[in-house]
Amino acid sequence: MTKQIWLNLPVKDVAKAKDFFWKIGFSFNEQHDTPSSTCMVVGEGHFVVMLFEEMLFSSFSQNSITDTKSSSEVLISIDAESREEVDELAEKVKQAGGTVFAPPAESQGWMYGCGFADLDGHRWNVLFMDFSKLPD
Repeated sequence: MTKQIWLNLPVKDVAKAKDFFWKIGFSFNEQHDTPSSTCMVVGEGHFVVMLFEEMLFSSFSQNSITDTKSSSEVLISIDAESREEVDELAEKVKQAGGTVFAPPAESQGWMYGCGFADLDGHRWNVLFMDFSKLPD
């Protein structure tokens, strides 16, 4: 049975994408680096996000790459441990050259989050969920 899942994303420039994600706090398993790919590790569960140069990605996906300026194929959601962590990540994204398309804000009285796009336009959602405020 399946033991692990990972996400593959196309990027225009692996080095620039790696630098962006490094600046906002993600880590990498550099044992899996090649000139056209890198292995990003997300969270305590070590969820793997492989970043592949677009040409390589399209060669094994056998499909065209989504134009992230006009559409989204996926929204990647990650958790935060506090409202402050959401705010800090949004600021790091801006400083690293990404776009915060949904500034940090409260939602439904128990969630606090923001949305950002990385250098290649992939959309990410960061949420702090305060379950003590979850309505009955």
